[in-house]
Amino acid sequence: MSYLNYVKIYSNVNELPKDWNVLAAQDVFLQTQFLEGLEHCYPENITAYYVGVFKGEELVGIAILQRVKMYLDSIFRDNSTLIKQQTTALISKIVKGNILVLGNLMHTGQHGFAFNTKALSYSEFLELAYKGIEEVSKLIKTNFGKTIRIITFKDYFLDDAIHNETQFFEQKKLYQIQVQPNMVFNLNTDWSTTDDYKSALHKKYKRRYSAALKKKVSIVSVSLTLEDLKTYETAIFKLYKSVSDNAGVNSFVLPSNHFYELKKALGKQFNLIGYFKDNVLVGFFTLIENKSVLETYFLGYNSKLNHKHQLYLNMLYDMIDFGVTNPFKSIVFARTAMEIKSSVGAKPKPMVLYVKHTNNTFANVLLKAIVKYLNPLKPWQERHPFK
Repeated sequence: MSYLNYVKIYSNVNELPKDWNVLAAQDVFLQTQFLEGLEHCYPENITAYYVGVFKGEELVGIAILQRVKMYLDSIFRDNSTLIKQQTTALISKIVKGNILVLGNLMHTGQHGFAFNTKALSYSEFLELAYKGIEEVSKLIKTNFGKTIRIITFKDYFLDDAIHNETQFFEQKKLYQIQVQPNMVFNLNTDWSTTDDYKSALHKKYKRRYSAALKKKVSIVSVSLTLEDLKTYETAIFKLYKSVSDNAGVNSFVLPSNHFYELKKALGKQFNLIGYFKDNVLVGFFTLIENKSVLETYFLGYNSKLNHKHQLYLNMLYDMIDFGVTNPFKSIVFARTAMEIKSSVGAKPKPMVLYVKHTNNTFANVLLKAIVKYLNPLKPWQERHPFK
């Protein structure tokens, strides 16, 4: 590695070097407008740091680090039974505290780094990124008196080139753990309308599609403006929180201004579609346009009306309609509700992360089990809706 290679740590987007977006060009989640928006609406327990990798005066690599303060009340939404309380207490001994994530804890996928492959090898970049992790860990210890207990690199598809760097992960004692797959819908390039999508479905799924649309007949879909997001901020947050709490396990809670700030930062790249019944907001979903990829983001709905109006299923169909008609090459549906997402055409793509506890080997053994507990590979039946 050249002695000219070094890293700089930044704690504010305004400090980032001017060439940052050149390296982040292919991923909106790494670009300064998104990162600046997040700075105004991070969950209370998440703080961002930014790593610049330099070769001489040239910026050749970038990485996003998130310090996550893990507390029991923010992780476990259901602690109602004695067994759950005992499990929570055991997990807290290993997980509770400060975690450093290379990537974005709030969104599925590898949105943690980018680098110039002509200037650095993969192994060189990872070594320098890890140096950034060490420097941020020292900063947190100096400024807050807190020790980073867990380090995580997230999320990587099985064909990602990072898996060739086994020597790096072995040296740093980072263990690979499989997590729930990312549900990805690769759109047919021949489709230009939703009717094209419907025509490709088996009869059973055509009927399902038509039945869902009938149940949505009294629902009005509206793409909300920035001003609308301010008006409906409280209602949007309530719907998001209802769905989030239902997950049982979650590591953060978005603030109520989250969607407004991202819309303000991203403009037309950020879309929030509201579902109204009798002029009352009963659901919403969000989409982020990321080059040729349509990224689904957070959503919320009135659970009491979900079955009657098939709110969630109709959201999936509306996401597909958005992807087909704009058009995009693929839709990232993320890693929840795999079966229903497969029923509309999404396919599972296995993902892994790398993780380690900074304390000792025994803690690492327990950590692997805890990560699997918090992200269980639940059995589910994949559907095949197309002819």
